[in-house]
Amino acid sequence: EENEEARRGDIYNTVTGEIVKGKTGIRVIPCAYQRRFIQWAPRGSGSGAPVAIYEPSDERPKTERSTDDNKDYVVGGDGDYIEETHQHFVVLINEDGSHETALIAMKSTQLKKSRKWNSMMASRSMMGANGPFTPPRFSHVYNLKTVSEENSKGSWHGWEMSVEGPIEDAALYTRAKGFADSITAGDVVVKHTDDEAGGSDTPF
Repeated sequence: EENEEARRGDIYNTVTGEIVKGKTGIRVIPCAYQRRFIQWAPRGSGSGAPVAIYEPSDERPKTERSTDDNKDYVVGGDGDYIEETHQHFVVLINEDGSHETALIAMKSTQLKKSRKWNSMMASRSMMGANGPFTPPRFSHVYNLKTVSEENSKGSWHGWEMSVEGPIEDAALYTRAKGFADSITAGDVVVKHTDDEAGGSDTPF
C-alpha cells in the first residue's frame, strides 16, 4: 500500500528495498531453520518489538485460539497473542551472481509451506563413497516463487518452493556452510518487529 512499484505477490527485500516479481521468484540456499513462538502486544500498542520469544522447549503462557482471526491469545494477557514462526536462514543468490544472507520468516498459513520445504530438504539423497546419504540443507539451491491462495476468510499470496539442484560453486558452498555454522553457534541474532505495527520480520 505504501510502495507504488510493488504489487500483491511480489517479494520484498526489507534490507535493500529490492522488489522481485512473485512469478519470477528468487534463488536461495537454505542454511538453517529455527522454530520459535513469538508473543506480541495488541495491535497499535507497545514498541512493535516482541513481548517475548520462546523456543519449542520453553514453557509458554496458556493461550486460547480466537475463532475471529485464528490467533492464539494469552489467557489474561490483555490482548497479547503468540504466533508460531518458522525462521529459514538463507543465502540469497542475486541475478548478477552476487549473494547475501537473509531471513525468510513463515507463520500462519505459511507454516504448512515451511513444513513442506523442510520435508523436501530431508528427502534429498546423494550418492557418496559409502552409498546414498542425506546431504545438509545448504547443499542445494531452491527456487521460491509466490502463488495466489484463498479460503472463506480472504485471499493472499503464499510461497511455492522447488529444488533447482546441488550447489556447483565451491566458494558458494563454503559461504553457505559458514553461515549455517554461525547460526548454530548463536552468532546471529534476529530483530523482529510486528507486521501489524507497521514493520515486518526483518533480516538481521
